Amino acid sequence: MARNSEKAMTTLARWRAAHIENTKDKERRPYLATECKDLQKAEKWRRQIIGEISRKVSQIQNAGLGEFKLRDLNDEINKLIREKNHWQDRIRELGGPNYRKVGPRMLDHEGKEVPGNRGYKYFGATRDLPGVRELFEQPPPPPARKTRAELMKDIDADYYGYRDEDDGILVPLEVDAEKKAIETKVEEWKAKKQAILHGEAPPSVDIDTTPEEDIYAVSKTDNHSGDEEGPESQKMETDPSDPQHFIAHVPVPSQKEVEEALIRRKKMELLETYASETLQAEANEAKTLLGL
Repeated sequence: MARNSEKAMTTLARWRAAHIENTKDKERRPYLATECKDLQKAEKWRRQIIGEISRKVSQIQNAGLGEFKLRDLNDEINKLIREKNHWQDRIRELGGPNYRKVGPRMLDHEGKEVPGNRGYKYFGATRDLPGVRELFEQPPPPPARKTRAELMKDIDADYYGYRDEDDGILVPLEVDAEKKAIETKVEEWKAKKQAILHGEAPPSVDIDTTPEEDIYAVSKTDNHSGDEEGPESQKMETDPSDPQHFIAHVPVPSQKEVEEALIRRKKMELLETYASETLQAEANEAKTLLGL
């Protein structure tokens, strides 16, 4: 039978003794950071929290843990991050450094900054969970604006409408539209004028209701006085069926005078073509001697 001294020297006994000593010296982290009054202990608890965050961030990279386990790990990491911030504030109150300014940013396993540093964060495989993936989808970038030089490359005569009439379609359409617009405006103007003359509408500045003077109308007195002036005034073109007479302000040749002028012109062209200059001079001299 083994002695008590031999039992105390076994490996299990020595490990048990060391474990009891460690558990006696081990302190439990305070629930509230304000309960800690020592700066060194506050630094110790902060480092402990950072270690726990690192272990859980490594675990959450495994997508095979399942959706519920990943969400629980992500919640625990966010809870530890909030606790770490409380300890950092406590360290600052105790006269320690301000880790919020000089501390490193929260990065993921790829070295990228974790989205949403001021709110709830998603780590590792939780960013690929349904409902979370849409939060990290970036909108497509807007199309790049063209420079003035690039815009001027596409500008030609068609841009300014210089060749719109070459197809032969636009001009007839514009003519028809213009005629219709003029007819519509004239009808509106006549309707407004008739309404004003009959007192159905108030007078308008745009519409003159005074009767228009016919500059081509000729009175009877002018017709009689024109007979005494000379033959030019007798060349009025009158129509018995038309009550109005019109005056030709320029002398109008008759049909006979037009025919004589054409005959003379034809004779001169024939003489210039078939008669020599000597023969023409002799003919002119004979006409002069005969008094023709």
